Amino acid sequence: MLDVKFVRDNTEAVREAMKKRRSGISFDGFLKAEEERRAILLKVEELRGRRNTVSEQIGRMKKNKEDASALMEEMKGVGAEIKELDDKLRLLDEETMGFLMTVPNVLHESVPEGGDEEDNVEVRKWGEPREFSFTPLNHWDIAEKLDIIDFERASKLSGARFALMKGAGARLERALMNFMLDHNTRAGFTEVFPPVLVTRETMTGTGQLPKFEEDLFRIADPELFLIPTAEVPVTNIHRDEILAETDLPIFYTAYTPCFRREAGSHGKDTRGLIRQHQFNKVEMVKFTRPEDSYAELETLTANAEEILKALGLPYRTVVLCSGDIGFSATKTYDIEVWLPGAGKYREISSCSNFEDFQARRASIRFRREGKKGTEFVHTLNGSGLAIGRTLVAIVENYQQEDGSVTIPEALVPYMGGMETIRA
Repeated sequence: MLDVKFVRDNTEAVREAMKKRRSGISFDGFLKAEEERRAILLKVEELRGRRNTVSEQIGRMKKNKEDASALMEEMKGVGAEIKELDDKLRLLDEETMGFLMTVPNVLHESVPEGGDEEDNVEVRKWGEPREFSFTPLNHWDIAEKLDIIDFERASKLSGARFALMKGAGARLERALMNFMLDHNTRAGFTEVFPPVLVTRETMTGTGQLPKFEEDLFRIADPELFLIPTAEVPVTNIHRDEILAETDLPIFYTAYTPCFRREAGSHGKDTRGLIRQHQFNKVEMVKFTRPEDSYAELETLTANAEEILKALGLPYRTVVLCSGDIGFSATKTYDIEVWLPGAGKYREISSCSNFEDFQARRASIRFRREGKKGTEFVHTLNGSGLAIGRTLVAIVENYQQEDGSVTIPEALVPYMGGMETIRA
């Protein structure tokens, strides 16, 4: 959430920032509420000044044994009017805060302007896509022949956009989870294993609510939400806390299953593992001092890239343009892995800096050594990596002409020594 004082003092600048995002959000209601709020504040200040002056007069009159009943009666009316105006101010503040909950973050100055993913800017590329001596297959065709993923029976169990991993496929999913967690913990992240059902307050803290409620799975009694990413519970670990400066930076990594309704994706990626209602992911979350957050974004992204390098998977890294970036982020790098079956790069990790946007919503602060007062931390997160999409990349990039799939060398120990998946 943006600082309400910042928006009040810089409404036109924020409005321009939203245009850059192509958000289409209107500030007319906010400006009208602000005009009314300022008028009420002036009236309340005037009434309180009048009450203070008259109260002193009443005190003098009582001291002189004069009749002050008329003034006292007048002050009862003034008190009632002040209370009524205070109630209006409270409602206006609630309206303003509700509006600000729907306003996306202001972008970092380095974010390129653009309308959609076509305007994202490539910043680097690693590895060369493999030249095949045969026509490479999509992962679902390979998986069916190897009997490592069963989409048909998953559909029988749960409906569309679910997968049943089998045999070497299930083991490869587990191997990737452990490989990624081990990689991240060696890089200095503390492993956590959070709940996957969280409260509305937790979802609100990272920006999923109220804007993206239609994309979430929810249970009614008690009201809890299935997490769309480990970012949600892990960022909220320190909600309503004041950290010491010496505590920072804090790095967490977590494996969780993730759940998304994919409400806006009808007709997109209906086959395979790319867009599922349930999928596994290893996440990285950072809490930093404000002055350190952009350097930490670079190392966060590099850490995710190192996983792909270790697996020998070609990728490219792009910085998202103003029209494609997420609601809460100030700057985002997407890492896109090469998929031979599709003949293009697809997102496998998204690494973002949120500055104090999430920390303000979740009230995560820190106190600098030797200084009074507190500041909001900066929060960052990135996929390290999406496990299902990594499995897709391995199956497609390491497929062989005989239908088998070679296991990347780094994963062989995690696969119990298995070097090839065969039918």
